[in-house]
Amino acid sequence: MGYLLLFLIGFGLAVSGGVTIIAYLNFLPAGISWHEYFMFIRGRIECYFFPIGIIFMFIAIYSYPEKNIDKFD
Repeated sequence: MGYLLLFLIGFGLAVSGGVTIIAYLNFLPAGISWHEYFMFIRGRIECYFFPIGIIFMFIAIYSYPEKNIDKFD
């Protein structure tokens, strides 16, 4: 149950961070450069939710215990 909760929290963080990063792309047509864009999102805490969420999902998926059931043995 803990792995599922960790995965869902990670998924929620990744979605909210990814949507925020995409929403901030609307600054590009307003005249800022890519360098200014990356400097801006580097200072926004909600943009860090995306990589944190990806890490949580990675931990939940790869630490989930495997069942070794050999049905063909």
